[in-house]
Amino acid sequence: MEPRFEGKTALVTGAATGIGQATAVRLATEGAAVAVNHRPGTDPGETLRRIEAAGGQAFAVAADMRDPAQVVAMVGEAAGRLGRLDYVVSNAAVNPLMTWDETSIDDFNELFETNVRGTWVVCTEGARQMIREGHGGAIVCVSSISAHVGAPGQTAYCGTKGAISMLAKALGRDLGEHGIRVNAIEPGWVKTPMAEPLLAQPDALEYYTERVALHRGGEPPELAAVIAFLLTDDASYVTSATLLVDGGFIVNAEL
Repeated sequence: MEPRFEGKTALVTGAATGIGQATAVRLATEGAAVAVNHRPGTDPGETLRRIEAAGGQAFAVAADMRDPAQVVAMVGEAAGRLGRLDYVVSNAAVNPLMTWDETSIDDFNELFETNVRGTWVVCTEGARQMIREGHGGAIVCVSSISAHVGAPGQTAYCGTKGAISMLAKALGRDLGEHGIRVNAIEPGWVKTPMAEPLLAQPDALEYYTERVALHRGGEPPELAAVIAFLLTDDASYVTSATLLVDGGFIVNAEL
């Protein structure tokens, strides 16, 4: 694989599993040194093993996205150990399946603290670091098709993803003068541990398979490939964009 990120550095949040893991592996395989974020109490070992097996460089850095102080410290540690910070991929999120009337204020707050405020802090702290270093950079936020579709049993989660997509748009506008690009991807059904509880529900797998134009779920490396593109110079004139990566689910959901 062409080393498009040789000499570059990246911080990927929520990289112990799923899309974050695949992204960290992809960037490291292409030459980037990667800070692999994971929530305290979770094991990033599989991600680090895959990167090592591919000949890449990475280290783990723990932070709970609900705690702004931990996130700020994480960015500082990542930049310090990497020597510079070129890219941030804000992927960490939670999605407990709860209907609107099952969602307590505490549940709501935890969702927004993790998904929205966590995204805000890691992106803005990452941007501050890039500005101090003076070389520009690129940020990709992982949103969701739930920014567009009111998925059942995910009412508050949908709100968080709508917020993330708009934050990426607005940050891209504000950070352009510093040479920092900000974009978001909006995945559909992807085969990750987060999706397993949803697909375990009766008829859910059939529902999604029928409505995805490609009639299958996405694989995490497919999402990682899109994120990697948005970080490369091939996307040098792309900022404040939100890119659907859903296998054609939205087109059927709109019928």
